[in-house]
Amino acid sequence: MTRTAPTPTRSTGTIRAVQAGAALSVVVLLFQFVTAGQVLADSSGARDGHGAGAIALHVVGLLLVVATLRHARAGGARWPVVVSAAVFVAGFVQAALGDSGNMAAHVPGSLVLSIGTVWVTAWAFTRQPVA
Repeated sequence: MTRTAPTPTRSTGTIRAVQAGAALSVVVLLFQFVTAGQVLADSSGARDGHGAGAIALHVVGLLLVVATLRHARAGGARWPVVVSAAVFVAGFVQAALGDSGNMAAHVPGSLVLSIGTVWVTAWAFTRQPVA
């Protein structure tokens, strides 16, 4: 069984988009961890910053889903689409848990988001773009 190879320029552009979306997602997650620590320490204004970070995480999560989907359509792997979409949906669950004050579920949920995001990021940066 053979697969048709994607066109080189399109593959290069799509993996670069996945890498950019993944890197942005990791940066926003790091911001979320910092502000979460501030929220737990009862720092003034930290809750607003954490909420703004959640919105940013939704935006970059959607960008990552779109980038992985475009890469899959260009002939790349499909599983990163599934993982990034699951992380995107889980982000909304996380936001609801955080708003409700259910820290017993919100804190472990952040680890699920982190694992999924880092998994896709590590995969994206181990791909060799075709020049």
